[in-house]
Amino acid sequence: MKTKKIAVYPGSFDPITNGHLDIIVRGLRMFDELIVLVAYNPNKSSLFSVEERMDLIRLVTQDLDGRLRVDCSSGLLVDYAKSQGANVILRGLRAVSDFEYEFQMALINRRLNRDVETVFLMTGYQWFYTSSNLIKEAAGLGGSVKGLVPDVVLERLEEKFRTR
Repeated sequence: MKTKKIAVYPGSFDPITNGHLDIIVRGLRMFDELIVLVAYNPNKSSLFSVEERMDLIRLVTQDLDGRLRVDCSSGLLVDYAKSQGANVILRGLRAVSDFEYEFQMALINRRLNRDVETVFLMTGYQWFYTSSNLIKEAAGLGGSVKGLVPDVVLERLEEKFRTR
């Protein structure tokens, strides 16, 4: 019997970007099930609440196949993966500068649980410089981020910054 390949794609997703969606779509081609995990730190401030981020992810992925799940966690990633029967952590890489941090995280996760592997995917070239932080900064200063995030996310960003 074939073992189901379940991957966890963790991130803050504050907000989800088209670069994140690129990784999600490609991850679904590689794995039987993909869990998009909103990892949060209660000590960090975010633009969107955990619930808002999860809702946005569900909205922008609703047309994708049913093998996608959205969840949240504030604990150790490898513990979460194990609790879900996942054997892979999926991470997206943009620039070389991402690699050092991601490599360190992969090594500590491997030390914590040898049964969970980390798989890196390079983002599509059109999303190379797209990050949630840059998007929030540009949108917060009145810049257009159209085309870098799904339309519903663009609307929610505009609402957030209008009310601030």
